[in-house]
Amino acid sequence: MTDTFKQLERAALGTRTPLDEVLEAVRFNDDGLIPAIAQQHDSGEVLMMAWMNREALAETLATGRVCYWSRSRGKLWRKGESSGQQQHLRGACLDCDGDTLLLQVEQTGPACHTGRRSCFYLALENGEARITSEPLIDPEALYRKPAEGR
Repeated sequence: MTDTFKQLERAALGTRTPLDEVLEAVRFNDDGLIPAIAQQHDSGEVLMMAWMNREALAETLATGRVCYWSRSRGKLWRKGESSGQQQHLRGACLDCDGDTLLLQVEQTGPACHTGRRSCFYLALENGEARITSEPLIDPEALYRKPAEGR
């Protein structure tokens, strides 16, 4: 853990530290990524987990529109750029070690690529896995590109 986060452990309520100093101390993994958990700001519902690199985090904080790093595409992924289901940042917090982000967001429609509100719809219980929610939007329709000229 960096000295910055050690110092913040003992800081008084309301203490302010320059954002640049804290962001320099963020503990990105060996791939330059940090897990980011998206939570609906008003209900507390956990929507999804994705990864951010330094650029995605900086863009998110600067614009208020949540941007992640897509490991499969190898590029920045602005939530909703293909589905229209955007996330707008309402608050961001780092955990005590500086290695995990909690993003409080305003989610437009489903957060999950399956068309469900949350990616966490598979409950593991009593030796089984149980589906806990229906898609809000058919995934085929969610990612269907509108016909040109419309």
